[in-house]
Amino acid sequence: MPHLTLEYSANLADAASVGKLCETLAHVLDAQRDEAGARVYPRGGIRTRALRCEQYFVADGNPQNAFLHGCLKIGAGRSPQVRKATGTALFEAIKQHFAEAFASHGLALSLEIVEFSEEGAWKHNNLHARLKG
Repeated sequence: MPHLTLEYSANLADAASVGKLCETLAHVLDAQRDEAGARVYPRGGIRTRALRCEQYFVADGNPQNAFLHGCLKIGAGRSPQVRKATGTALFEAIKQHFAEAFASHGLALSLEIVEFSEEGAWKHNNLHARLKG
């Protein structure tokens, strides 16, 4: 973990732009450190993905209105300060990425962080071992 899923309206961006955003947000997650300076999220657990929504209705239905919603899922146990710093860093990167679109038409940007317990989660991953070195 963490896994970040972006849902966005088809009128917001093209695949290249969203691909760049996914890369940027992965780097933001990788850069997060706790109060002691330790890595917050293991690199092998970082995932960012984007789902383009072809069917949507935003606000008053103006076809220029657009949205992006991010949901970051993380394992439980990180401090409120770490969660807030992560959310702030991600959201600032999202806002910066879409600053031009925000200035030109209706745009709703949002982000949530969801914690879950290890109970009820199954994982099989060799990326952690491959990235040690």
